[in-house]
Parts: sequence; structure tokens; C-alpha cells
Amino acid sequence: MAEMAANSQTPEVLFWVGCAGSFDDRYKAVTQAFVKILTKVGVSFAVLGPEEACTGDPARRAGNEFLFQMQAVANIQVMNGYEVKKVVTACPHCFNTIKNEYPALGGNYEVIHHSEFLQQLINEGKVALQGGGEFKGKKITFHDSCYLGRANEVYEAPREVIKALDVELVEMKRCRTKGLCCGAGGAQMFKEPEAGKKDINIERTEEALATGAQAIAVGCPFCLTMMTDGIKNKNKEAEVQVYDLAEMIAKGMGI
Repeated sequence: MAEMAANSQTPEVLFWVGCAGSFDDRYKAVTQAFVKILTKVGVSFAVLGPEEACTGDPARRAGNEFLFQMQAVANIQVMNGYEVKKVVTACPHCFNTIKNEYPALGGNYEVIHHSEFLQQLINEGKVALQGGGEFKGKKITFHDSCYLGRANEVYEAPREVIKALDVELVEMKRCRTKGLCCGAGGAQMFKEPEAGKKDINIERTEEALATGAQAIAVGCPFCLTMMTDGIKNKNKEAEVQVYDLAEMIAKGMGI
């Protein structure tokens, strides 16, 4: 963004990468896949790079309101300085925080989750899928992220994206408005679970496996980690893969 601003250029969208997209080895592949798609279809975008900090979502969920406001205000000052209008992010936590919680602190932007952005690109005919590629005819189930689904009522976009790959979409018993958390929301990602009979991600993985799906699609870095751990727990890594929507579309485009 700094380089574009120095050249008096204004990108169409700011791609908010997020902490997982920047630092988590597995999730970096999702960032790269999404960037490949944006580049391939000619979307003018920029990233904040070292000027991007955590949105403050985990701090607020964990009860540290002071830290949240410090992080949020710093990000808002940077984005307002660049006169950012439109933000796209692959993380529902970043999406929810920037869209619904930043306006109270002076950050007003059009915020879009990457599932919605991918759906728009597919509907506009900009994304040319090669007949589904390696996913053609496979059974895929989609896990609704809490902050994408129940918190922001984005249910159709990810499913439309998956259907564009010419696959069989099979739903879990608990889905959409009745979807079950992967177990990482509310800052639970960063602590060990309390004692109980079963970890939530194991419960959710069992529901996904019960559909007979050969792949689990997600639209959230936390969900990706938790579902992948669940698959490992069940020793199903050879039969069932977990993918982010961007990875599936990039594969479908052959990039």
C-alpha cells in the first residue's frame, strides 16, 4: 500500500491478510492461493505489509478491551491515512471485527469476506474453472465458521463457490444457522480446552466424516487448523483433506 501511495496509485481493494495468513505455515498457502486468483483475474489490490497489525479480535474475546482498542485504533489510523474504502479478507474474525466493530472507533469501510468476493468473480465470469479439476464429482462438505455464518449470515456465498467446482455438496447435520463451532472461536484458539468428555473439534470432525465427504471445505484459518487436527486425531489424513475455499478455486483454475 505504501508503494502504491508513493506512486499516486489507488488499489481497488485492500487485502487484509491477518495474523494466520501472515505467520501460520499452513495458512500461508491460502494467502498465496487468493493472491494468485486476484492477480490472474486482474484485480487491483494492495496489502499493508508491516503496517498491518492484529485486528484485536482475540484480545476483545479474551476480555482485554484496552488492548483491543489500542490495536483497532492503530489499524484504523493506518487505513484512514490511505483512504481505504474496500477491504477483502479470508479470515471471518478479521471480517467481523473490521466490519462490525471498527465503525464505533472511526473505521468505516466496505468489508467483504473472500467467499463473497470469489462468488462475485465467478458470477461475473472472471474466474474460469476447468470443469472442477481434481475435485470434479467428489463429495465435499462445508463447515460454517461462526463469525461468517451466525454472526454475519453469510451462508450462500461459500456454497455457491464450492458448487462452481462441479462437486457434490453434502451438508452436515448441524449446518448454517445451527452450525457447530470448530472449538477455536472466542480466543479459545490460544488455550487448552477445559476438562470434559470430548473436544469440540473432534465432535465437529466426526460430523464431517459422517457425511462421507472426501474433503472438508472451510473459510476460516481457525477452522482450518481445528478440522485438520480433528482429521489427524481420527487417522483419516490419507482419505480426507481440509481445504480453504481459495485453495479449491485456485486448483480449479489450474494455478
